[in-house]
Amino acid sequence: MHADLEALLSGETDAVIAALEAEAHEPTCTTTQRQVVGRTVGSYQRNRPYRRYDEYLARGWPIGTGVIEGACGPRVNDRMEPSGLRWTTAGAQAGLDRRAVRLNGHWDASWQFHRRQQHQRLYDTGASMPETSDVQALKLVA
Repeated sequence: MHADLEALLSGETDAVIAALEAEAHEPTCTTTQRQVVGRTVGSYQRNRPYRRYDEYLARGWPIGTGVIEGACGPRVNDRMEPSGLRWTTAGAQAGLDRRAVRLNGHWDASWQFHRRQQHQRLYDTGASMPETSDVQALKLVA
């Protein structure tokens, strides 16, 4: 297994896939082992374009999730898990989406879109939504 890891880190994913497939056809391999190897080979094949570990390491990039989880985990946990607060998956994702919208500088456009959608949902009369006072003020200034 150590050799497979070294081969993966050297960018030899195809060689590892071939070796795993050969092992799966060994007569000593059980059905359960074949299934596990099959799932592993499938994952390696699907993610082959992202398994250029040799290139990533040469550039000094992290290849494990530990660095990313270490950087993001506490920040996300601080926001999503204060004492007594519980989130559904959908609610947590909505909160993270809103944060991304704000950090990307799209808050105003997103809020206007939300207001138009809400107006259409509540008052679907075919008429356009009346302009908000902030939009009217911006037009006066422009």
